[in-house]
Amino acid sequence: MSQELPTVIVVDDEECLCRAMDRLLRSVGYRVQTFASPEAFVNCLPPDGPGCVLLDVAMPGLDGLELQQKLIASARIWPIIFVTGQADISISVRAMKAGAIDFLTKPAEDTALLSAIAEALTQDADARAERSVRQAIEARVARLTAREREVFSLVVAGLLNKQIAAELGTAEKTIKVHRSRVMEKLEVGSLADLVHLAHRLDIRWPEERGTMVATPPRLPELLRSGVPGRRQTTPVSGRFVRGESLLV
Repeated sequence: MSQELPTVIVVDDEECLCRAMDRLLRSVGYRVQTFASPEAFVNCLPPDGPGCVLLDVAMPGLDGLELQQKLIASARIWPIIFVTGQADISISVRAMKAGAIDFLTKPAEDTALLSAIAEALTQDADARAERSVRQAIEARVARLTAREREVFSLVVAGLLNKQIAAELGTAEKTIKVHRSRVMEKLEVGSLADLVHLAHRLDIRWPEERGTMVATPPRLPELLRSGVPGRRQTTPVSGRFVRGESLLV
């Protein structure tokens, strides 16, 4: 199956610049869509696929920085390259802090522009690959029951089966069954794989479990779903005591 050709989206109110960009980018093999204003772009958003956005700053109505914020707030997360006649340091700083790939001044050299586009498309491909992996992991986590989610979170927090059993008020052999089902549903073969998967979901737990008081793990919404509130145990002087709720 061939990869989808990336699209470079140009948003600029200068018609001649849009035509020049269109010719240049098509000549090197990119698909191109041009929009004469941010409003035209917002009202006719292209399908979410591989690509990036070339964006002017100063335009009538909605400006480039405002459009950048709208895209950040939406599910469309194309990398943005600003190409503008306004070489304003404060504007460029705001744009870059908000995640812009580059801030080029008009007229941008072809080599600089194409280099920025190549970097943006690489970042976009990496981000899409990461989201695909994460979605696959989340789909596996969604198979877990509420109790299995609890066991999962406590296993990656470093608790032993008997400690998890004591925390959840059940038998150790029951925890072993839950743990086995967690491993099966999440399609992992070892504790190391389970911890790696938890890293991908940004589940956090104490880095040093031998410290006097460990920081409770912070579960993402995915693991909070369907899990009743309870109290988490933290190690103090080699034994476990009641601590802050794991779900807060």
